[in-house]
Amino acid sequence: MLLFSTVLSINDTMSKDDYIRLAIEWNQGSPHKDNVIPGIVWNGERNIRYGDDSLWLAIEEYRNKNIIAVRYEKTEADGVIWDTDYVMNFNDMKMSVRLDRSYLESALTVESGFSTPHFISLLMEKGYIKDDYNLPVSNRPVIIDKDNLEILADVINGVTHYHLPVVYISKTFLGEDPVNVKRIASRLKGVAHVLVQKDTWLNTWLRRECNEKNEYNGAIGIYYPNQAVGHKRFLYRAYEGSDDFLMERVIRSVIQYSNSQLVDTLYTWSGVNNALLRDRYSSQKEERLAAELEKAKALKDADELIAYFDDDIKKLQKQVEQLTKANDALSYENQGLKAKLDSTEDVAIIYLGVEDEFFPGEIKEMVLEAVDEKLKNTAAKTRKYDVLADVIQKNGFERTFEKRANTIKILLKDYRTMSGTLRQELIDLGFSITEDGKHYRLTYYGDDRYKTTVSKTASDYREGKNIASTIIKNMF
Repeated sequence: MLLFSTVLSINDTMSKDDYIRLAIEWNQGSPHKDNVIPGIVWNGERNIRYGDDSLWLAIEEYRNKNIIAVRYEKTEADGVIWDTDYVMNFNDMKMSVRLDRSYLESALTVESGFSTPHFISLLMEKGYIKDDYNLPVSNRPVIIDKDNLEILADVINGVTHYHLPVVYISKTFLGEDPVNVKRIASRLKGVAHVLVQKDTWLNTWLRRECNEKNEYNGAIGIYYPNQAVGHKRFLYRAYEGSDDFLMERVIRSVIQYSNSQLVDTLYTWSGVNNALLRDRYSSQKEERLAAELEKAKALKDADELIAYFDDDIKKLQKQVEQLTKANDALSYENQGLKAKLDSTEDVAIIYLGVEDEFFPGEIKEMVLEAVDEKLKNTAAKTRKYDVLADVIQKNGFERTFEKRANTIKILLKDYRTMSGTLRQELIDLGFSITEDGKHYRLTYYGDDRYKTTVSKTASDYREGKNIASTIIKNMF
């Protein structure tokens, strides 16, 4: 499964030896000792393998195309296989960086957070990565102020198109960053430029320069190089944990775009090895024919012998070509399927809109609850009933909102005043609580669209039940 893929333009200052040394340095300098291959001593070899079957690093040079491919592979104890590939084309001075996770038959399904290869940071530190037009490929954000405002304006207006996507992070209404800008820039190194608004007063300038198309009040915009993908906007809403959730949505969107880009097979480890196989086979074919021709001269039946071996070689060559085409087709198919699945943002049937999830699984539970309600009024042994029941069964319907509704009913059943325990229980359910005269204002996950009030001191024994009913109707 492809986890990460990017293609970087490299400066001419990087030699083949520099590249190989850097790949070895990347492994030997890993802070995770179980990832380090012991005993690597490189003496200038271009085709060599270090390590054992469960942990190895291999270097392959494809001289005909001036390409050097490096693969690092680690097999975990549970059977999970991690492949990290660096393929450098010295004719085009471009490098492909790819991270894959595959499984053996006995492997267990595991959850794993994405981690951008540290190798990209090493390339940056050495100054090997070319600028993307007028922006450096960096692991740090670019601060946008009045002096460089035209960079952002040209992106928003579609005047300038970069090779990498551009992520623009606007300041919130209070002049704060909606996410940790240093962290998001670090995690998106090599796959996106991160531009950050310096001050809120720039909004006036931006609106004028961009015909009010700019993001503001903490919204984040992603401007993709591919016009078919275009532009995505993620709105900011203040609630507990919203910054991390917003950051993950943006990162996921950028990485999905990067992974969905088709790359030439010679920028992949398997593609380079297939090409080497074809060339070695062709070379051996010529050597074999030359040797057999010498024999044929002595036997005076060269024509018959050449015809025999030529037919044999053609059959083998056809098999190699068929296998190569099949491999290439599967690679492209996998990339296409990955892009299609990723675009659904982990929802198997429907596409998510612009609404944020206030907690993990919220939107899925809402949809499944609606399906469940429809199922109750659908006749059994009908196509609609069977399909809806199958959706409920296969998607792990947890009846989260039914549980939340029961909890809020119990909490507010005998409400008289806002005790410390009740306040904490409401906060745990996602409510922010502020004072508003004789009332408390309850705002659901910081979103002003979903709020209600409760008296500081209830005068009516039914008030708690009424507030619970309002919350269940409007928020759950």
